[in-house]
Amino acid sequence: MDVDVYVHVHVHVHVHVHVSVGVDRWYVRGEMKLQDLHIIVTGAARGMGAHFATRLAEAGAKVAAGDVDEEGLAELPAGIVRRRLDVTDPADCTAFVDWAREQLGSVDGLVNNAGIIRDGLLVKRDRTTGAVETLCDADWRAVLDVNLTGAMQMTRAVVSSMVQTQTRPGVIVNVSSVSRHGNRGQSNYVATKAALAANTVTWAREFAPFGIRCGTVAPGMVETPMTRGMNQKARDKLVSAIPVGRIGEPEDIWLAVRFILECDYFNGRTLDVDGGLVMG
Repeated sequence: MDVDVYVHVHVHVHVHVHVSVGVDRWYVRGEMKLQDLHIIVTGAARGMGAHFATRLAEAGAKVAAGDVDEEGLAELPAGIVRRRLDVTDPADCTAFVDWAREQLGSVDGLVNNAGIIRDGLLVKRDRTTGAVETLCDADWRAVLDVNLTGAMQMTRAVVSSMVQTQTRPGVIVNVSSVSRHGNRGQSNYVATKAALAANTVTWAREFAPFGIRCGTVAPGMVETPMTRGMNQKARDKLVSAIPVGRIGEPEDIWLAVRFILECDYFNGRTLDVDGGLVMG
């Protein structure tokens, strides 16, 4: 008898909360499907960005790809609209979103994939001369301009467009990194990736009234031309630190991106996809 009463009360509360959220927000299960998306992918000319854009198009999404690498954009599959995009230029970000909306008929999604690295120790001593060297301002600013400011500018342009056109639901996917926890020689990169993960929470809270979710995927080591060209001994040492015993593939990261896009109950969180490299 006690169990029956408990179940009755639990169901009553659950229904009440569901109705309240449904009125004030937008969450309706199953509403976000890949084939219904009109989505922008930045940094889409090569690597993970090109893989994301291709997979989205294969799933039936309407995709607008942007990158400064126009040669790489030209190699994307037919059906993906593409145009040069410099995410460090706020005017270009706004113009790209306006263009994408015209090309796709709407914009309700964004994958903030554009990113660069300019690795170097903040302070070091030259082993030969003994001279003290520091990370230059240009390398610090370049990484922040693309990885952090660029992501902010694209998010701002996409979300403002969605709000103006009353487009919902919507979703923003940021690409962070497990390096956000701290990594030697990457002060600039770590700063941007940690900030993206933090702003995922901020933006999820800010955009909720507009029916827009925000989630982040944080890759570990992923197979790229750079990792394929590594010294075999160094590569083997890195792989040995990954519990699953291999380097990640772009497809591994895509599966996480897809989950964030489709799961309308995922919001304000970061998914580490690193084979267990960082566990804590």
